[in-house]
Amino acid sequence: LHQGLDLVGHYIRTMSQSEAVAEFILVGCGLFGRGMGWYHGHQLVSGAVSSAKLAHVIEPWFLGDGRDTEAGKNFQELVVQKWEQSAGVAFHADLDSVPAPTPGVPRVALISGRTADNPRLLRAVISHGASCVYLEKPGAPTVAELEEMGAYAAARGVPVYMGFNKNVRERAVYMGFNK
Repeated sequence: LHQGLDLVGHYIRTMSQSEAVAEFILVGCGLFGRGMGWYHGHQLVSGAVSSAKLAHVIEPWFLGDGRDTEAGKNFQELVVQKWEQSAGVAFHADLDSVPAPTPGVPRVALISGRTADNPRLLRAVISHGASCVYLEKPGAPTVAELEEMGAYAAARGVPVYMGFNKNVRERAVYMGFNK
């Protein structure tokens, strides 16, 4: 995550011509210590990325239909309560309840949801004001959908960065985002 968010941080600084702190939206957090989104959020909340502040978490399952499950209760206790208290993070069951971006503050959406939902989520975060997207791998169910997502973002001037595991970095293929 650090390498990917360092690239995002570089984008934010060049876009704003300052040392601005970007407002991050995490879409798809997952469980404490288990979900990839949680790991990203933990790094943001702990201050590991100085150009970023985690402002909002969208977690449809654990704040929606899964709220009353054992896992949902654990999410409330181990993620919501801790991050609200320690970092002032706001939690939402859906993107529509997230307030509009603060004028002049870059908004980065970090999507770490289910692969099948990612094409819809990418369009949604861009339409809700994301100026940059960090998309956790694999990005989309098919290459065609990933290419459509890239075209959608490019047409709106929104750069998209793709996460990947360091152990496969040498074999990673450039997908044409952010040429």
